[in-house]
Amino acid sequence: MTVVSNLRSRLSAAVVIGVTAASLTGCGYNDFQRLDEQTKASWSEVLNQYQRRADLVPNIVATVKGEANFEQETLTKVVEARAKATSIQATPELINNPEAFNKFQQAQGELSGALSRLLMVSENYPSLKANQGFQDLRVQLEGTENRITVARNRYIKSVQDYNVLARSFPTNLTAMMFSYQPKPNFTVQNEAQISAPPVVDFNKK
Repeated sequence: MTVVSNLRSRLSAAVVIGVTAASLTGCGYNDFQRLDEQTKASWSEVLNQYQRRADLVPNIVATVKGEANFEQETLTKVVEARAKATSIQATPELINNPEAFNKFQQAQGELSGALSRLLMVSENYPSLKANQGFQDLRVQLEGTENRITVARNRYIKSVQDYNVLARSFPTNLTAMMFSYQPKPNFTVQNEAQISAPPVVDFNKK
């Protein structure tokens, strides 16, 4: 009798596990895991490219400082914007905190604007335009800005996929059960400013 009871218990447990697994799969549980990992990977690439840009700024500023009478206000804004952007701890958890995410986005937008202004002003200095080191840094910055745009677009798409799953029925029930909240995304008002790479025109006289 004991053997039969044990077999029944094991069979019942196996059935419960199987039904639970099937239910979780049908309700999007596995999709949440996949898309959550996808958004984390996309976000990591965004951070990598932002860090690459931040690492370029000191060299750009140092090169420009060698130019006599260069606009000090423009340089100061770049330095301050970089300091603000890098002061925000960009952890993976940031993408689950809308307020912190928005502050991070604004800081990066300010740095983009300050760098764009610096490059535009530098066109007024012939010696900078003739400085090969400065021109090489400009090319590196342009390439980094382009990579930022690509990385941001991938992140935007991954978050859209995740949020649609979190808000759609019946997967929204799974989201509520396991506390899968919609993730913040880059806002429209700052998209044009941040995603537009600085203009580099080597033909300008």
